[in-house]
Amino acid sequence: TMEHDCRRPNILVHLSASGIAALVNYPLWRSSVIRQSGYLPASASTIELYSHAFKPPYKGVVTVIGGMTWARAGIFFGSDHLKATFEERGIACGKVLAPLISSSFVQIVNMPLIRTSIIAQDPSSNSIRESVNRVLKEEGVGGLWRGTTAGMLKTVPKYCTAVVVKDVIEGHNPKKSGRVVSEWEIYSFMVGKAVTAAVAGAVLTNPADIIRNEMFKPGGKQGLLGTIATLREKEGWRWLGRGVGSNLISVSVPVGLTIFLIDLFQRRIN
Repeated sequence: TMEHDCRRPNILVHLSASGIAALVNYPLWRSSVIRQSGYLPASASTIELYSHAFKPPYKGVVTVIGGMTWARAGIFFGSDHLKATFEERGIACGKVLAPLISSSFVQIVNMPLIRTSIIAQDPSSNSIRESVNRVLKEEGVGGLWRGTTAGMLKTVPKYCTAVVVKDVIEGHNPKKSGRVVSEWEIYSFMVGKAVTAAVAGAVLTNPADIIRNEMFKPGGKQGLLGTIATLREKEGWRWLGRGVGSNLISVSVPVGLTIFLIDLFQRRIN
């Protein structure tokens, strides 16, 4: 049953689903980083942006895909596992606490990889190793976790929203209606749930993503509020919408694909 699946998450299912989603998402992630970090002129067209994102060199591609895989798998697996534990112990708000805890933990652990991967997309950077050495030289070890606050503001609400919406929609699964349900109806429901949850989580995070990317740039010393003030001074309120289209795609595609593939693989196993 779906309830049984939720209570016993399979880590291999989550890793497989996240790995496929990460592979598909790499060029989309790269295009979003390039646009939001200002590595291409603001006048660059969407075609120029994606053309640049798909061109080599693919700096840090293995590291980025590996990081995306474990991080997204960790968040969804951790959320499912914690949610089941909270439900068994009768802890209130378990559906919200579970993704809150798992996404916060993964974000903090993954922060050095996230920051150095973004810096590596700068045309002046040659590799993630060079980015790590640059940060350590200019800012010390603590610089690897610079932008953690902005990263938390982006990642935690995104995954909390996506997981909660996913679980709420799952409560209306047609298989629970007691009637005969066709394969088409089941798969349509799975796709609709994944897309809705992913988009709901993505639309809230674009401004936080921009702030995070600005804080990640080497040499920057401003904190969260200082970064916002600088963006406001340079661009007015237009900065809130910078790269929103590419960000929506780069965020919703991997999250939605991961949710769908987890359901698909778990259904096949059962």
